[in-house]
Amino acid sequence: MKIRRVVTGHDSEGKARLVDDGAVEPITSEWMPGYAAYRVWGRDERATFPDDGSPRGAEAYYPPRDGSRFMVNLIPPGEPVVSPELDTAAALAEVERKMPGAMAAMELDSPGMHTTDSLDYVVVVSGEVTLEVDDGEQTVLRAGDVVVQNGTRHAWRNNGTEACVIVGVAVGADRDAVLNGSGIGK
Repeated sequence: MKIRRVVTGHDSEGKARLVDDGAVEPITSEWMPGYAAYRVWGRDERATFPDDGSPRGAEAYYPPRDGSRFMVNLIPPGEPVVSPELDTAAALAEVERKMPGAMAAMELDSPGMHTTDSLDYVVVVSGEVTLEVDDGEQTVLRAGDVVVQNGTRHAWRNNGTEACVIVGVAVGADRDAVLNGSGIGK
């Protein structure tokens, strides 16, 4: 899959300009065979305008409070099958290098499940994917379906026969303490 990113900005007089037009390279890993993540854009602070359109700091894979991330993800069908010869430590280090902080949100004892401190707006572009939340509750999503993911524990599972493409915008949020395991913040 090819992703082309076009970025606008303002010149010194405040006029709109096209400032970038180019390909976004996929992030892949032997730890997640068949998956591809495209980090289209991100910033760690609220946007203010005028803005020259240059990339801002956005090192961590998921956004901090007031930050945002724009991502496109390709999810292959079936469960990922990792090579038995894979050097797990090296593969996890590679993921950390390419997607800083992403593995900290993942539950290694429950593959695919993760929780982020973000409000995510997700649209399924092609294929189908199953969104799983706590206690195994699931819903199947198809092209054109959208999800508003409110900082919940979840996983994306492709039980179909073709790759699925989802597009998401993650907006950093605060997480309050959870009350007595109820899942509802104060």
